[in-house]
Amino acid sequence: MKQLNYILIAIAVLSVTVSFAQKGIPPKEDTKKTVVTNYPTHLEYSPALAASLKTLPGWQVIPGATGLGKPRMLYIGKQGQLYVTRRDAGDVLMLTDKDNDGKFEEMTRVADFPGVHGITFKDNYMYLCNNNRVLRYALNADGTLGKVADTLIKDLPSGGQHPNRTMDFGPDGKLYISVGSVCNDCKESDKETATMLQVDPVTWKRKVFASGLRNTIGFDWHPQNKELWGVDNGGDFRGDEWPPEELNHIVLDGNYGFPFAYAKQEVDKTREDPAGTTKEILAKASKPSVMEFAAHSAPIAFTFFESGPNKGNALVCWHGSWNRENPSGFKVELIKFDKNGKPIGSEDFLWRFLKGNERFGRPAGVAVTPDGTVYISDDANGVIYTLKQK
Repeated sequence: MKQLNYILIAIAVLSVTVSFAQKGIPPKEDTKKTVVTNYPTHLEYSPALAASLKTLPGWQVIPGATGLGKPRMLYIGKQGQLYVTRRDAGDVLMLTDKDNDGKFEEMTRVADFPGVHGITFKDNYMYLCNNNRVLRYALNADGTLGKVADTLIKDLPSGGQHPNRTMDFGPDGKLYISVGSVCNDCKESDKETATMLQVDPVTWKRKVFASGLRNTIGFDWHPQNKELWGVDNGGDFRGDEWPPEELNHIVLDGNYGFPFAYAKQEVDKTREDPAGTTKEILAKASKPSVMEFAAHSAPIAFTFFESGPNKGNALVCWHGSWNRENPSGFKVELIKFDKNGKPIGSEDFLWRFLKGNERFGRPAGVAVTPDGTVYISDDANGVIYTLKQK
């Protein structure tokens, strides 16, 4: 019996050792997670509220379309149409502004695809993605789509907390897909989560281009130096001010720290040490963010101006916080880049969706036409805003 007890104790010790080897060693110091829930009160859209929006001097704001439900990502078509994905409705709309007055006169549903979010074009095809799949539709001359779609990818990792995939073709002709983390701050079991994937459009084979990105929904290439930039959502339940939202220069094989570090290699002390190393070692090996913004502001879309006086500058939509005592976000911001393609500062571009602890809009998608017209989607009140230079 005594020998059996020794065997059982040995097995128990071995089990604990294996468990730590798999899950990592708990933090050395006591830590505390702070949970704050504050959803600013929703206000229904009205022309008076729209008229109260502020933007940079020289721009005018026009409600281009209303009553659209929950419009998300935007894309400009070859003939100037605006395509809108609606994740909750599971469809894609094509809006047309015939007289170029900033208001859309026609709307056509061009695709039905449950959970659709990401959208891009290449040659004469539209590409759409949801949580798991990437579809391709032939593009008709009038901007509508063929009735039958090709399924190009059907096994993207399940999204969990972050199912909103986005994608675009890079200057190298490859397709890039952002895959967010499954949960708030867990160590991912699938190597393709919390990453930027790169897909060969000939073979449709894919690889991890960059990792340690918690949820980089918005990304784009600088129009001059063709470098890839993206805005990443920081983790929740770390208090009001940390971790910040990040602007990252995304490079091949770069690791950006998640879930062990944020921002400029700042260690998340609430995390356990990973098996075989420490958070500090991983943080030092990670790519630091280039700019930081208010925590929990929730960046969604991000795009560069391709021409005009703002060429090389970028717009980011801050969807807005739900877990911060003093709300942040609920606006569109202009990030300024210098002539060498490096970010040097930022300023508000479209704001006053937030009034105290009330809000009447949550910017989600952004698209810029070749002539510099800007479209912003608000998925809280179903509005597309058109911004034109005076």
